[in-house]
Amino acid sequence: MTVTAAPTRAPAWFAWAALGVVYVVWGSTYLAIRVSVETMPPLLSAGARFLMSGALLCLAVLAVAGPGAFRMTWPQFGTAALVGVLLPGWGNGLVVVAEQQVASGLAALLVACVPLFVVLFRRLSGQRPPLVTVAGVAIGLAGLAVLLLGGPVAGAHGTAWWGPWLVVLAALGWAAGTVAGSRLPTPANPVTFSAVGMIVGGALLTAGGAVRGEHVAFAEVSTGSWLAWAYLVLFGALAFSAYVYALGRLPVSTVATYAYVNPVIAVLLGVLFAAERFGSAQFVGGLVVLCAVVLVVRGEQRAKEETASVTEGCPR
Repeated sequence: MTVTAAPTRAPAWFAWAALGVVYVVWGSTYLAIRVSVETMPPLLSAGARFLMSGALLCLAVLAVAGPGAFRMTWPQFGTAALVGVLLPGWGNGLVVVAEQQVASGLAALLVACVPLFVVLFRRLSGQRPPLVTVAGVAIGLAGLAVLLLGGPVAGAHGTAWWGPWLVVLAALGWAAGTVAGSRLPTPANPVTFSAVGMIVGGALLTAGGAVRGEHVAFAEVSTGSWLAWAYLVLFGALAFSAYVYALGRLPVSTVATYAYVNPVIAVLLGVLFAAERFGSAQFVGGLVVLCAVVLVVRGEQRAKEETASVTEGCPR
């Protein structure tokens, strides 16, 4: 008689380790972007980064799931392309340009407003979020105003007034892409979805860099910029895979904590390794924004759980 070994299951701590990767890597990308744009053109470097990360994800999909994982309808491809334009293209592209003027920690705190903007977009589409979510958005917008009007953070490369506003515009693009990706038809394989979006966004950023007249002077690119860029390529793809893994094995409310852990890590890294120094206004504004994001994320999760419990109690 032949005995077939039961498939091994990853230990429970592995999912928590994956979430830890999301915390650290996504929180550290802001500092890596700051270092990369010190001697690299912003749009061309970001475009090449996403093209490379997208290609690596495609290879991973082929190795694990095979060519069939790339099957998708035209509407599904259209959603992946649209999300690629809005997230890597619009969202990350504007952040990369802005970080030539904005401290990495401040950029992370401003981007933390994405969940607040998602709620606003949903409200405009006719949905009615719970009262605690509305309160969180109101508090978050007040904190955002403090961050925008609090002046530049010491240690930033520049002090142009438009830098923080450009990050807010990037956050709007991320929010729009998040809403689009949750409402429109998407490819069945989430890694394929991300890979297509990265390639489309990377192509858009590369074209934008060419139109902007950017060029890479390889002799002038520092070792630090190369290492930061390589970190973004390799660990960016790794962090997304870890995010997908954690999302499938931990409660959504737990995984969603990355929305307010990432900015904290980004601020700490900026202070420790880039000599960024926050004044009292930025500190208070950032704290208000993070508290608001906690309210919104928790309020949304509670509303989903209540809706699910009501649905489960209804006869089918």
